Amino acid sequence: MLGLPKNTEFNRRIPKQKFYENLTISPALKRIFVEQIRVIWWRNKIAPATTNLAAGEMVTEIEVFEICLSAPQLDEAVLRQIDKEIPYHILFLLEYEGKYQAWTAYKEAAGSGTSAFKVGSYYHTDWIEEAALSLKLDGLNIDQVYENFVRQIAGDALSGVGETLKESVERDERKQELQKQIAALEKKIHREKQFNRQVEMNGQLKMLKRKLEEM
Repeated sequence: MLGLPKNTEFNRRIPKQKFYENLTISPALKRIFVEQIRVIWWRNKIAPATTNLAAGEMVTEIEVFEICLSAPQLDEAVLRQIDKEIPYHILFLLEYEGKYQAWTAYKEAAGSGTSAFKVGSYYHTDWIEEAALSLKLDGLNIDQVYENFVRQIAGDALSGVGETLKESVERDERKQELQKQIAALEKKIHREKQFNRQVEMNGQLKMLKRKLEEM
């Protein structure tokens, strides 16, 4: 799958119970595991031991998990919980009725002296046929391969020139926040009855849109 090297293949089925029994999750999240997920496969392990890649400074290895779904949507909270608890970088493949989405998030250590991870925004591909699902194993070390995976999946959202991956992600998160503010303000303007308030809020809206264009 994904055209990854044979040596990286792991293909071990992981009972989903292992996730919701061993992770610290709420009853609601446990219910999502039970109702939305059929089975989880650990498909690949991308590491210096399974490839000819050098070790990374930030990324020690990349796990590829295939999650077979009962419906074409999975609550993002499930991926985020797995990502926060497992001390490796993860590429998720969601499968439903023979079609796939690749999902990943920018993930970094939360701080020194802890194994916890900070997980950023998720990026994903459209639903596509398995044969069309391909990610290039591009880079000389695990750090570079991980960065290129994230950029390939995110597409234009992280296409900034001369930026580190972290800078691209932070820029995109600021952009998403601005878009939310613009949408909320447009709703307020639509509901506002007082003309003076409409004028004032339209000024704020133009300023936010200008900031968005500059990004």
